[in-house]
Amino acid sequence: MTTDSKKKEGLVPEPSLRRMPCYLAYLKLAKRQNKQYVSSTHIARDMGVDPTQVTKDLSYTSIVGKTRVGYEVNVLIDVLEDFLGFCSLDEAYLFGAGSLGNALLHDHGLDQYGLKITAAFEVDPKLIGREIEGVPILHIDEFKKMKQGVKVGILTVPAEFAQEVAQTMVEGGIKGIWNFTPIRIRLNDDVVIQDTSLYAHLAVMFNRMKNLNLNEV
Repeated sequence: MTTDSKKKEGLVPEPSLRRMPCYLAYLKLAKRQNKQYVSSTHIARDMGVDPTQVTKDLSYTSIVGKTRVGYEVNVLIDVLEDFLGFCSLDEAYLFGAGSLGNALLHDHGLDQYGLKITAAFEVDPKLIGREIEGVPILHIDEFKKMKQGVKVGILTVPAEFAQEVAQTMVEGGIKGIWNFTPIRIRLNDDVVIQDTSLYAHLAVMFNRMKNLNLNEV
């Protein structure tokens, strides 16, 4: 078995990981409704997922539901939060404090998912020196002088600067990049890049709406 194969063996499939936060949100709603147990069938029915898929996804956490009862809501919430890394709070740096970056700085929900932005970096003199939601906006050059303790970076700069800034991030010790730009960043394999393209999802929505309208004609 190759080294790469060994590395991939313990990896949870990305589609399953994408569904797990949705399960968590569902469970928190169930908790607010004072439900003590939920079954994979209930989760599947309310979320439009196949029951066997729900069971398989949750099996990656090693939790096992009770026959004819299902999963204990509070326990499954704790297990999922721990499995997804939401229990501990990781610091992150934001690169680009424009409109999208500004919105993320105002998003207090990030804390619930284990991420806290502690500093933001910019080149726009109108933004540098300000604070947004208690987070200081610094010049990008200041990042190079900071200690390499923070490993997560959020990239929201204009597309034409994305690759250059990403390289700067890595040189400063960033190991995981949450990329909100429409550009595919090219870096070494020891850096994790998670692309979140708002425009791609918008294109999918518009395309499906268009097809829906055609079917109604």
